[in-house]
Amino acid sequence: MSQTSTAERHAAGSAAVPAGQYLTFMLGGEAYAIGILAIKEIIENGQMTRVPMMPEFIRGVINLRGAVVPVIDLGVRFNAQATMMGKRTCIVILEVESDGEAHDVGILVDAVNEVMDIAAANIEPAPAFGTHIRTDFIAGMGKVDEKFVVILDPARVLSVDEMAAIAQAATVESGEEPEAGR
Repeated sequence: MSQTSTAERHAAGSAAVPAGQYLTFMLGGEAYAIGILAIKEIIENGQMTRVPMMPEFIRGVINLRGAVVPVIDLGVRFNAQATMMGKRTCIVILEVESDGEAHDVGILVDAVNEVMDIAAANIEPAPAFGTHIRTDFIAGMGKVDEKFVVILDPARVLSVDEMAAIAQAATVESGEEPEAGR
């Protein structure tokens, strides 16, 4: 039976998160990052329309050039506080794929910091425990200036299928059914 060295496990864990450019942002006092290839644009916090019977983490929808785009409050999605609106609060529009189709989804963040290069050697595997968010949301930990930034996996954080299931469960749990014929 062969044993895997720590260096080999580290290399295997880092391989899952490619080196490259990441958009860093703040949320609840913590630094996060998402690969820029998933990001379509960053917009100022605009007028959101609340949608009835949606889970709390779906803050509402916005009109983005004629398209309805849901906006997810990552603070609530991470089972923390709702994002407080401030001068630097903005919406990052990402493209996520579900069932072979691309969907635009917005995430509400406290502030966008910068785009930075993170080398593969500076990306550690996601911790198995000890974080305040689900570990499957974390693609890796990027070491930047002797600090860590949590690199998110947008496919998991913004899973359209999982969010739809949560929305369905919230509707059933509330005991409300769509009104018919009114």
